[in-house]
Amino acid sequence: MHLETLRLYCDVVRLRSFSRGAALNFVSQSAASQAIQQLEAHLGVALIDRTKRPFVITPEGQTFYATCRELLESWEKAKAEVVAVKARVDGTVRVAAIYSVGLHDVSRHMQRFMSLYPEARVQLECLHPHKVVEAVVGGEADVGIMSYPPADRALSVVPLRREPMAVVCHPSHRLARRRALTPSDLAGENFVAFDRELTIRKAIDRALRQHNVKVAVVMEFDNIETIKQAIMINAGVSILPRHTVQKEAGIRTLAVVPLGIPDLVRPVGIIHRRQKPLTPTVSRFIELLKVASEEPVGQAARR
Repeated sequence: MHLETLRLYCDVVRLRSFSRGAALNFVSQSAASQAIQQLEAHLGVALIDRTKRPFVITPEGQTFYATCRELLESWEKAKAEVVAVKARVDGTVRVAAIYSVGLHDVSRHMQRFMSLYPEARVQLECLHPHKVVEAVVGGEADVGIMSYPPADRALSVVPLRREPMAVVCHPSHRLARRRALTPSDLAGENFVAFDRELTIRKAIDRALRQHNVKVAVVMEFDNIETIKQAIMINAGVSILPRHTVQKEAGIRTLAVVPLGIPDLVRPVGIIHRRQKPLTPTVSRFIELLKVASEEPVGQAARR
């Protein structure tokens, strides 16, 4: 016995017509008649008196009709409740992010997301880039947000933005007064670099190499915040994403000068496990980040 058969029976009774009930359920009239005959054989009673024209519903048929209506209504209610649960935006989004993105972007968007969806929470952990990948692949984070997201069969990548890079130096440095710099202006400069194994370091080294520029690397760090601290004590200059030094440039603790290498940008994207379905809450959080990345920086910061 199937729900489709019970629905067909209820429609035939409600419409007082085999033909109309059959059409409503996309079956032929003969198929509808046979289905109800099988239902009667299964129950051992006559549900419809076919000896009269038009047919008459037997007392057993009326009782069965009322019960079937309740059963079908309960089924529809159960389906609606499941859909509502599936679409509900609640629970926790576990986010692993590199330090620069986590500190400058995600923390702000977390507050916005939780104000939009009061039943949802965002749990943020700032990690080294390779740890972000490990957290997502290992299921410890729902999404990862990082620069230079890797090509990996286990991961899906959602591009967010491409951040222009600039020269960053102490406000008293001789380059701080320049309106723009060419790669050759950095030749021989004391340079605060990223660690050698980081993708951003490789991208910067490659860009300088293409312009035949050699710098004097005096320090190496694995995150932007520490590099900025080194520049603040005038240990050297560096090349950093402009987006990450806006605050320091605004209060003049660092100077930011455009660099004439237009194709030197830092791509930032979201990663998540390819084979793991996203919950509605995670999907909404990703969508919020995508929308925010399309807004002008000042507008996004004011939200």
